[in-house]
Amino acid sequence: MQIDILSLFPEMFAGPLHESMIGNAIENDVINVDVTNFRDFTTDKHNHVDDYPYGGGAGMLLQPQPIFDALASVQEKHPAPGRVILLDPAGVQFNQHVAEDFAQEEHLTFICGHYEGYDERIRSLVTDEVSLGDYVLTGGELGAMVMIDATVRLLPGVLGNSESAPGDSFSSGLLEYPQYTRPAYFRGMKVPDILLSGDHGKIDDWRLEQALKRTYERRPDMLTGLSLSGKAKQMLADIKADESEV
Repeated sequence: MQIDILSLFPEMFAGPLHESMIGNAIENDVINVDVTNFRDFTTDKHNHVDDYPYGGGAGMLLQPQPIFDALASVQEKHPAPGRVILLDPAGVQFNQHVAEDFAQEEHLTFICGHYEGYDERIRSLVTDEVSLGDYVLTGGELGAMVMIDATVRLLPGVLGNSESAPGDSFSSGLLEYPQYTRPAYFRGMKVPDILLSGDHGKIDDWRLEQALKRTYERRPDMLTGLSLSGKAKQMLADIKADESEV
């Protein structure tokens, strides 16, 4: 996968994207990451990339010309443009399903904004407008890092265990079940007996039940419209009944 990032602060990506699993993915040629400073493409003699909004108002807007030309330069090197993603608070909220969608692509380009916002004409360049959440960051760089991390870890060969990504929270539509490792006893707390039983069928049932319980207690909104098996529906009904008796 080719990942391009358009940013005024390319140095922000120098460390984080070369550590841990993402760094390994780069070293193993699973992904290639290029960061372009779109200030390098401004035609303004003072190297400005922003200006005051027409009609007045607070703040400064990113001008279209540097971003148009920077993106054209990227697409000259990589003629198949793939998805062009604008980091914007007004965009679709990023989640696991969006990450899974992005992971199917061969080329992703992230445009990181700054200042008050974008000249509206910049939106004509993009295929997706995506927000990290219902809050405002100083710029799009941190949001792009999160989206890249969530996407790249889904690519084949990035995680050490091929079952890790499908079992993550949100991938199944449920929060992940509780997990334990050695020692079996720690400061008075014991690993559930079922996990030590060696009965993988019962362990799978326990994990499903715990995932349903955790999701129901912490994120019941995730259960709305979720397609559940007959077994899972009965487990969820029992969980709700147990709660009503408390």
